[in-house]
Amino acid sequence: MMTCARVALSLLLVVSSAAAATAQAPLTVGSVSAQPGTLASGDLTVPVRAGEAAVAIPITVLNGARPGPVLALIAGVHGFEYPPVIALQRLRSTIDPKDLAGSLILVHVANMPAFLGRSIYYTPGDRKNLNRVFPGRADGTISERIANVITREVIDRAGYVIDLHCGDGNESLRPYLYWVTTGAPGVVEAGRQLALAFGMDHIVLDSSRPTDAAASVYLSNTAILRGKPALTIESGDMGEVDEVSIARIERGVAGVLRHLKMRSGGPAPAANPVWIGRNEVLTSGATGLWYPAVEKGHSVAEGALVGRVTDFFGRTLQEIRAPFAGEMLYVVGTPPVTKGEPVGFVGARATDPELPKK
Repeated sequence: MMTCARVALSLLLVVSSAAAATAQAPLTVGSVSAQPGTLASGDLTVPVRAGEAAVAIPITVLNGARPGPVLALIAGVHGFEYPPVIALQRLRSTIDPKDLAGSLILVHVANMPAFLGRSIYYTPGDRKNLNRVFPGRADGTISERIANVITREVIDRAGYVIDLHCGDGNESLRPYLYWVTTGAPGVVEAGRQLALAFGMDHIVLDSSRPTDAAASVYLSNTAILRGKPALTIESGDMGEVDEVSIARIERGVAGVLRHLKMRSGGPAPAANPVWIGRNEVLTSGATGLWYPAVEKGHSVAEGALVGRVTDFFGRTLQEIRAPFAGEMLYVVGTPPVTKGEPVGFVGARATDPELPKK
């Protein structure tokens, strides 16, 4: 027979083994490693070619004290979009990993060359839009290499991804987010719940994203095609740093943390959002000067004048009109325009058949 001491020791070993099996593990992203209940910050290094300046992606890993999901929050994909960058800096100091179940990966500035270069849309060096080259290539241009690092080190380690945007330095934008509906049914439904949890009052149904994981194009779509629910949110515009836009992001993240049971408190999900079904980015057919005739949030009738493009002498080259009745979600608010680039984004309320069924 076992002595009382041996029985007690056996029970202690069983309890210890069970605790070890459910304990939160250290989380490492690139060279940044955080123990349970702590945070750590550092850089992801992007491989560079001869003659290129070094490119680093600043990140923070907040590793919760208890097991739970891994949520990635990514800011600065476009260099002139500031509220998401400021919001993540604040969240780094206001979220206590000791109170967290699961982990957060904060990508503070995904595209450092564009951020430091104050570049709208494109990365200096290759003139590519980082949010059009995912999942990237290890041997590609600088944008493609940045996308490759983010895909491997961040998206592949996360269970959920939120790509944080706002109107670029030329875009006057009302807040909204994209719910991508082209993934697997379970991922789509989880994305719907994530969208509601973020709490924004306009949700765009995006059914046009690519379905090839090797050519996913967009950051959030890259996650979705890997089976990870993801959102793209837009809060802020025109290169401004305003408290309302920053606070909206902080509130949205708090709602997601509550929804994912990573924290007990947080705001309730959106109760009656406006679902946007048909939507279209309006582009210029010419290079010149853009004169908008509407503002963000304005309702437009089918055929209404959205704006006109002139040459550099003031002669009208093109009138751009609304292809259908809807709301202007953003309007380019600065004069320069290049052929093929956006001048506005219009969306119409979704009809019942457009809403994916649960």
